[in-house]
Amino acid sequence: MTAEIIDGKKLAQLVLDEVAKAVVDMSRPPGLAVVLAGDDPASHVYVNGKAKRAKEVGFHAELKLLPADVSEVELLAVIDALNGRDEIDGILVQLPLPAHLNTLRIMAAVDPSKDVDGLHALNAGLLSQGAEGLIPCTPLGCMKLIKSVVPDLTGSHAVVIGSSNIVGKPVAALLLAEQATVTQAHIHTRDTQFICRGADILVSAVGKPGLVRGDWIKPRAVVIDVGTTRVRQPDGKMRTVGDVAFDEAVEVAGAITPVPGGVGPMTIACLMENTLRAARARNAHAAA
Repeated sequence: MTAEIIDGKKLAQLVLDEVAKAVVDMSRPPGLAVVLAGDDPASHVYVNGKAKRAKEVGFHAELKLLPADVSEVELLAVIDALNGRDEIDGILVQLPLPAHLNTLRIMAAVDPSKDVDGLHALNAGLLSQGAEGLIPCTPLGCMKLIKSVVPDLTGSHAVVIGSSNIVGKPVAALLLAEQATVTQAHIHTRDTQFICRGADILVSAVGKPGLVRGDWIKPRAVVIDVGTTRVRQPDGKMRTVGDVAFDEAVEVAGAITPVPGGVGPMTIACLMENTLRAARARNAHAAA
């Protein structure tokens, strides 16, 4: 038995096509500002990719590059200026931030209506209550991937490995909202292997290469691998791998996301979808 490979690139393109189609009928293009503090090479690749995709779907896109030693006051001033600009509908502050900056304080400064990464405490609270708000992009992408193979999650047992504010907690909330029974594992969880073996849906988001082995997986389970870690191969080349031992898991699971090409493309597509939603909501409020 070989699992179905869930093609994140294909599904992401469907989302992007719908966003681009919607933009054509708008009175003005949605505006997205991406803010990056620091010189981390991977972060530069990510933000450039996001800005490029935004322009491809017809958005107005801006990239704000700040030095690694930017002060918190300076970064907050940039965010405040973006909050006040009518042509900017979405603000994304690329994480992780340099260590001297307080991430929670920075995220709290973003206007919740422009928080297209869904990380403001207000949006997190709305999600926990099952209310309408902007949903973090990676968890939203995970749910789209899951529902592409299992449209109805009612009564399913879902296990989420990881409890971060960015992925673990929000994806667990989204699964619960779909009437799944959710178990959340983390670094202090005992018998994680045993817990995972009972999962109909298994989401791993910890960034530990090869953590989830094939014998952790229930036959025919849906496996969503959020982890992305760069590791050096014996030939000296770098390779991106996930949390799941793919070659083992693919022989057991019913469906599985690859790394790369699974969750990553969906994260960017959902950022575009969130920006479109934010623009529509702001336009409706302005017209009221």
